[in-house]
Amino acid sequence: MNPSEIIFATANHNKVIEIAGKLGDSFKIITPAELGYAEDIPETHETIPENAIEKAQFIWEKFHKTCFADDTGLEVDYLNGAPGVYSARYAGEPKNPARNVVKLLKELEGVPFEQRTARFRCVIALIEEGVLHTFEGICEGHISLEPMGALGFGYDPVFVPEGMERTMATMSLEEKNAISHRGRAVEKLIAHLTQQ
Repeated sequence: MNPSEIIFATANHNKVIEIAGKLGDSFKIITPAELGYAEDIPETHETIPENAIEKAQFIWEKFHKTCFADDTGLEVDYLNGAPGVYSARYAGEPKNPARNVVKLLKELEGVPFEQRTARFRCVIALIEEGVLHTFEGICEGHISLEPMGALGFGYDPVFVPEGMERTMATMSLEEKNAISHRGRAVEKLIAHLTQQ
């Protein structure tokens, strides 16, 4: 049986690897770049769900094939939910994950670990046959006092999931997928895709 093709509206190779690992052999992820679209996908909204929906709708209108997009943000309670929807560009343009982490740690300087509560929130928007579905995954945790680990991407070096003593950047892809916000949202996506 040939895998079903599904477009993932992203240019982030790390996200493709993460999600393809969970989708398995039943689905083949293709990116807009593989279909000849290499420009930025618009994300102009102030909330994570709206951005995910906007990206999926943009790709659906371009290709009219089953597609999904995710938008993810880190919400730090001490910073009133920042960086949130601006997580990828927290330290300004162009996007720079290392500078984002440096800025976040500077903003939290002197704040004790117990008060550094945070969560990763991921919303996936899927469009199939013109119908929109959304799936949300949340991973609660804390921001570490300093970066730890070299795996993963984004804020993984400073995010310690609840009940753990190490950051996401010290975990294998399998470990991370089992508990991560994106992993949880993808599980809901898979449940929906495979029930048909």
